[in-house]
Amino acid sequence: QVGLVQSGGGLVQAGGSLRLSCEVLGSIFSRYLMGWYRQAPGKERELVAQMRRGGSTDYADSVKGRFTISRDDAKNAVYLQMNSLKPEDTAVYYCHARDIYSINTRYWGQGTQVTVSS
Repeated sequence: QVGLVQSGGGLVQAGGSLRLSCEVLGSIFSRYLMGWYRQAPGKERELVAQMRRGGSTDYADSVKGRFTISRDDAKNAVYLQMNSLKPEDTAVYYCHARDIYSINTRYWGQGTQVTVSS
């Protein structure tokens, strides 16, 4: 059974930084495309960042230059470093994994609240 366990998040002032972590349990980490999504109240869940095994990355335009996704295969973990945070970044952030050999197999972390004050 595969599980995604998140940590991090919290309350920070605008311009500050936070780091989110996600550990993948019960499977081979390299099998998955890892990413981070977020969802603000009343809005659609959106892809924030993702990283493939080869190291290529994709970012939402709204976070380019401020957020960085990374992964550590030895620790079965993926991270999201968030710098220069803005109030618009306030949302619940979700870790996400997609099985690259089974397109319909997806897993979600439990979500963690990030709140950025004005």
